[in-house]
Amino acid sequence: MSTPTQQQVMDALATVNDPEIKRPITELGMVDSVAVAEDGTVSVHVLLTVAGCPLKDTINRDVTAAVTAVPGVTSVDLTLGVMTPEQRAGLKETLAGGQAQREIPFAQPGSLTKVYAIASGKGGVGKSSVTVNLALALAAQGLKVGVVDADIYGHSVPAMLGVADARPTQVDDLIMPVPTSSGVSVISIGMLKPRRDQVVAWRGPMLDRALVQMLADVYWGDLDALLLDLPPGTGDIAISLGQHLPSAEVVVVTTPQEAAAEVAERAGTMASMMHQRVVGVVENMSFLTLPDGSTMEVFGSGGGDRVASTLSQRFGYDVPVLGRIPLDPSLREGGDAGKPIVESDPTAPAAVELRSVADKLAGRGRGLAGMQLGLTPTAKF
Repeated sequence: MSTPTQQQVMDALATVNDPEIKRPITELGMVDSVAVAEDGTVSVHVLLTVAGCPLKDTINRDVTAAVTAVPGVTSVDLTLGVMTPEQRAGLKETLAGGQAQREIPFAQPGSLTKVYAIASGKGGVGKSSVTVNLALALAAQGLKVGVVDADIYGHSVPAMLGVADARPTQVDDLIMPVPTSSGVSVISIGMLKPRRDQVVAWRGPMLDRALVQMLADVYWGDLDALLLDLPPGTGDIAISLGQHLPSAEVVVVTTPQEAAAEVAERAGTMASMMHQRVVGVVENMSFLTLPDGSTMEVFGSGGGDRVASTLSQRFGYDVPVLGRIPLDPSLREGGDAGKPIVESDPTAPAAVELRSVADKLAGRGRGLAGMQLGLTPTAKF
């Protein structure tokens, strides 16, 4: 068997992606050196972005597997180092692509990422559960999906995704979102606190700064969809989102009862005031299926239809009911265990309905049609 060439090894390493940045380690300057001995032993020195990289075991495993698969390789001697400050600065410049610091990529005229803000008028309607399950359902379709837990005070998304104790890797002042086993990347203010039990007690300017940080200082890469789990109501975060991401589309979550529907209409109206389009309504906890197969409307009925009808009349365009999600103990259990129902119990009626909602959102696709491109004419004809 012939001895492998250095180029063959480099080609193999080019297939290994950094698990956080999701780009080839060769492209990121992480491969410091490669040496191939005549007996087929390959020595590889890989530089981690920071000391104590939380996913270094994944890099170790993937690099070893890729190089071992090269014909003629008899063994792999992998050593891990850490980038110097100068190398990290170069990496940051590569990731930023020359863009100005604190620029929100999803607000740029050419962005093709679909941004969905999941909103509700009041708390307790299952908005975070809907957000998490929609994200996983979209990712299961092969889309690159990110989630921003913008519910600053009630951040629960990390726990629902099974990464409650994870902390993001930071390259200088650039933050990597936390990857999950489902492929969804997530960032939450809870991940940026020194302690999980620490209370966030911020007001307007601090809340705005936190939202901008999670959108601009995080390296999201090229996402197909970004979902934001908004706090309930029409407060500071909803206003900030409208200012920073006016092209975001809003999904309003409500429950069937009259009280929830009335305040959900306000959340939808707030989005319209910020020049955002409401693309649909999700009615959660619509009914409970009893053991005999009959259903019970525990929280009444008609709330989702009322919200959709009112907003359609108010805005002058169709705001459909995207789905009616039944009450299901598995939905709650999956969230508590960090295993959302669309993955843990995909045949459950609630999971089927959530995937149907995701299908409707995904079917809208990526594109620039209808978006403002920021072009200004320079002359009149």
